[in-house]
Amino acid sequence: MKDTVAFIMAGGRGERLMPLTHDRSKPAVPFGGIYRLIDFTLSNCVNSSIYKIIVLPQYKSQSLVDHLESGWNIFSNKIGHFLKNVPPQQRVGNDWYRGTADSIRQNLYLIERYNPQDIIILSGDHIYKMDYSLFIRYHHEKQADVTLSLLEVDTSLASQFGIASVSDDFRITEFREKPKDNFSTVPGDPGHVLASMGIYVFRAETLLEILKSGDEDDFGKDIIPKLLPTHNIYAYPYRRSNAISDYIYVTTETGERNIRLEPRTRDSGYWRDVGNLDSYWNANMDLTGVDPYFNLYGSRWPINTFQEAAPPAKFIFSQEEGPNPRVGKALDSLVAPGCIVSGTVRSSVLSYNVVVRSWATVDESVILDRVVVGRHCTIKKAIIDKNNIIPPGTEIGCNPSKDRERFTVTQRGIVVVPKGFFC
Repeated sequence: MKDTVAFIMAGGRGERLMPLTHDRSKPAVPFGGIYRLIDFTLSNCVNSSIYKIIVLPQYKSQSLVDHLESGWNIFSNKIGHFLKNVPPQQRVGNDWYRGTADSIRQNLYLIERYNPQDIIILSGDHIYKMDYSLFIRYHHEKQADVTLSLLEVDTSLASQFGIASVSDDFRITEFREKPKDNFSTVPGDPGHVLASMGIYVFRAETLLEILKSGDEDDFGKDIIPKLLPTHNIYAYPYRRSNAISDYIYVTTETGERNIRLEPRTRDSGYWRDVGNLDSYWNANMDLTGVDPYFNLYGSRWPINTFQEAAPPAKFIFSQEEGPNPRVGKALDSLVAPGCIVSGTVRSSVLSYNVVVRSWATVDESVILDRVVVGRHCTIKKAIIDKNNIIPPGTEIGCNPSKDRERFTVTQRGIVVVPKGFFC
């Protein structure tokens, strides 16, 4: 993919993720124990052999920039590879980035400098594995000016996405951004619509022409509908076309376990827009369990990140007097380095340096860095931001009305404790 430049949108305020985004941008929100949200898009680029990447940050971007400098300093300028942080510079006016299209327009000089054949435009806050090389190959086969990656979602979610209608050969015939009614459904399936994933590939020549001749702010809302009558715009069926293979273990008739390369159909079709607190919690829970919906442990599609220097996780057992010994255990959970567990953790995700003290229980929760869960605490269906020392005997997630007096509680009943609330 040497003729491709990737632009990653990383400037969203993330207001629906508050309080997790109070001091950090949305792509910098921790996820899955050791990662940040942007790591998944960046890993997809590297695994797809795209090594020319431009990240466009904007709001509260310092933690994002720090993370990229620490964990993604892997590119060699000597051979033309790079990852650049490009905040708004007021090159074409006095505005910050006003939208996806405007952010590219303000940096057209970078496209002209590197003169790529294709521009792939990505979001920095989605969880998925995608081979962008298959996407770009499809774009070339269709001789498209623009190609959008689409997936099927329930009609109840149509107002959250750009919705497309397509012809038999997947040419897009209509596109509406976040329609509330009168939207087209999948032919023969009135319960689903074709939704944009916010992933585009443009012929660079087409993109330059469009952005130089207009002042539209957004691709989905403004530019894609405007181009439909005059340009070849195609849909890429994500779940049907995105076949990522990985090594898996299989058991033979004689009982031997061998390793085999096989497509991971469920994993390859997974995509989550982590746009609000409930979806963030859901996506973390999708990592847990015996056969998780999203698997972080494959070897052929690694997710890269900055790894903190922390000791291995430790689990305590101490046979003390009395009927209740200290037993540290974690079941169907992800536990990051530096954690010390003396209580019980179930179906949860623990980030770096979390301490779960004796006789405490943590169930279906996401615990971020440097949190101490005191003795005899009960934590259920919660998201606890970093730097919290929770007093012994505290209950979170057990009494919704009491929780709402102090914390954010989502529609689904997830309790969110902000950074440094207990200290």
